[in-house]
Amino acid sequence: MKLLKRYLSRILAGLTGLVGEGLVLSMSAILLIGLTLGLAAYLFLNTAAPRTLTLASGPPGSSFQRTAEKYQTILAREGVTLKILPSEGSSDNLKKLASPKLHVDVGFVLGGEARETQYEKLMSLGSIAFQPLMIFYVGEPRTLLSEFKGKRLNIGVDGSGTHTLALKLLKANGIVPGEDTTLDSTDLDDPGKELREGRVDAVFLMSDSTATTVTRTLMRDSSVRLFSFVQADAYVRRISTLTKLQLPRGTLDFGKDIPPQDIELIGPTVQLVARDTLHPALSDLLLEAAREVHGPAGIYRKRGEFPAPHEGEFRGSPDAARYFTSGKSFLYRSLPFWLATLVARVLAVLVPVILLLIPALRIAPAIYRWRVESRIYRWYRALLELERRAFDTDVGAEQRAELLQQLDQIEAAVNRIVIPAAFGDLFYGLRGHIGFVRARLRLEEVTPRPDLPVATEASARKM
Repeated sequence: MKLLKRYLSRILAGLTGLVGEGLVLSMSAILLIGLTLGLAAYLFLNTAAPRTLTLASGPPGSSFQRTAEKYQTILAREGVTLKILPSEGSSDNLKKLASPKLHVDVGFVLGGEARETQYEKLMSLGSIAFQPLMIFYVGEPRTLLSEFKGKRLNIGVDGSGTHTLALKLLKANGIVPGEDTTLDSTDLDDPGKELREGRVDAVFLMSDSTATTVTRTLMRDSSVRLFSFVQADAYVRRISTLTKLQLPRGTLDFGKDIPPQDIELIGPTVQLVARDTLHPALSDLLLEAAREVHGPAGIYRKRGEFPAPHEGEFRGSPDAARYFTSGKSFLYRSLPFWLATLVARVLAVLVPVILLLIPALRIAPAIYRWRVESRIYRWYRALLELERRAFDTDVGAEQRAELLQQLDQIEAAVNRIVIPAAFGDLFYGLRGHIGFVRARLRLEEVTPRPDLPVATEASARKM
């Protein structure tokens, strides 16, 4: 600490000699105020929650598109505009989120679409729903997926979650493109018609990329069968991103008994995936919207089951983890969104500034005292050196006269020092020590004077 004080003292003394002490202190104050205001402005401008979000959804009529529209309505109540960006489905959403050329904040992505190492800048806000895979076919009942080998299969358009999952399941059953099985990726306008007319033998559908009305129509078509995964338990154990689901008998129509038996299905969960730049306040808003939309019970979910903290292939969002643990933050729970955002921004500015100013205000008096005392103590060293030269060795009259002249110069410099009244004791003490040394120099013999203060080495150490 002493070395630091000495170093700072030398720097300030050098600057003072060049431009004057008052100007140095003024410049320092202006610099500190400027830095504080700059920090406050930066924090205020960079902590604002955006009022616009872009969400990658799915094709028109798909469950992803309809869910996005519900989110849009809910966020509009809080003054946030949700822009819906249509896509081909889950895989396409993931590509849009990962592309730095596109402005996409959040999107719906099916589990199993990616590996964590591929998308380090994306994070999961949690899972929001189950997405069952439905395989519609014509002909004799089939119990195993491998029985579709050698058939003409429509597996959904490239870029959809259906396409990705279908390829994975078919490969697990020994069915790969390029052999006798025909894998078609055409977007069918009327899958039921294609099945009935024999242009395809089976159609793989998920509502991430297919209109809900299409699947409901197919389930009511008596000429079309819905494949039941009798090996569902084995699939979910082999592929961790899948969940076993059940469509109970009569779910769609009690009177017509549709479906006529329990159907075992498998499917991934839908995750709400966002870029890691998503503002915490918007993360809370999205999860609140997800709770409102997906919280009620449905065919494949229990009441309150979603949203749920499920990371999958993506790292979990810390803001989402905090939401699932304690809910929305106090501000956003107690105030309207716009007001909570304003208060949060003000706090984000004030807290760092206060944390910066409190130590500065505590240190300022010590620095001020050290600076004033340094004006006094720097002359004690010069005085002590002069006294040593005068009395540690024999000096002649000529040398004594030269030392007296130097002492006069020291005294003149000391008299020019501007000292606050609170430090007057130090100032007059230094002048008394100068007078004491002058008195000794003028005596032919060294005779200590007990009535005057003594300039000791202890005083010099304070410098």
